[in-house]
Amino acid sequence: MINRILWLASTHARLCLILGLAAGVALPAVAATLMPFLPQMVAALLTVTALRIGHRAALGATRDLRWGIVAVAVLQMLLPLVLLGALTLAGLENTPAALAIVLASSAPAITGSVNLALMMRLDGGRMMQMLVLGTAAFPLTVLPVLALLSQLGPAQQVIMAALKLLIVIFLATGLGFALRAWLFPKPTEGQVKALDGLSVLAFSVIVVGLMAALNPALRSDPLGVLHWTALAFAISYLLQLFALLILRKGSLRPMAGPLAIGAGNRNIAIFLVALPPDVIAPLMIFIGCWQLPMYLTPMLLPQLYRWALAHD
Repeated sequence: MINRILWLASTHARLCLILGLAAGVALPAVAATLMPFLPQMVAALLTVTALRIGHRAALGATRDLRWGIVAVAVLQMLLPLVLLGALTLAGLENTPAALAIVLASSAPAITGSVNLALMMRLDGGRMMQMLVLGTAAFPLTVLPVLALLSQLGPAQQVIMAALKLLIVIFLATGLGFALRAWLFPKPTEGQVKALDGLSVLAFSVIVVGLMAALNPALRSDPLGVLHWTALAFAISYLLQLFALLILRKGSLRPMAGPLAIGAGNRNIAIFLVALPPDVIAPLMIFIGCWQLPMYLTPMLLPQLYRWALAHD
């Protein structure tokens, strides 16, 4: 019975994502109940993702360290620093929107990015490599970004936040890898599909809690929600568009699709496990809105990817 449910979730992944978004908006009581447990749910999602990937795939990512590390450094450190510099020159560095832009662009790819890549008929293995490298390097790449964000408090708090993230990432992924080696050392095709379904379900459930602030905001400030939603779509889809345009003609063309998915679908929720609640609180509406472009990517952007990656 459980296998049947997991297989259905894997087969109907797009539908699961849409149902998760709908539940986040339509079931405010459920979303509010899940919201206090978001840090634990984020850690659990990391564990599920590591269980799906396995330590062999993680070690396999080291074969592409040269392009992978450069890509991670550009996407997770250089890009947010450039954006922060531009926002500072414009006098906007202390606005909530600036904090949202910088944190979103400095986060690693979402843990469901492999599922998104597979749904878009892209190279899931490459996406796994980006996810593993980006998540592992995140505590290092995020440190200079956090240090320059004046909204986040003193340097000691920033360092503690990065260390906490490092601990959570290693414990969660280590547990996932250990469970994979113990339970599924050589998974069958059916077991892989079941693990895919488990990842999709976990990915779809967490969005309900992430959208907890959205329903009340829609009633009290619908125009504000519209602004945050527009910002979320602009960040996510422009990053994907620019990544595709830059990479489609160069030597990294085979990785253009996964890199674009990673560029525009970031795990901003990972900051929930490290940053103080008073820092994250003003961004909870944005975090809810941020789920919309990401979860809708497989429905709205396939044509863009087909055009960008078509053979000339």
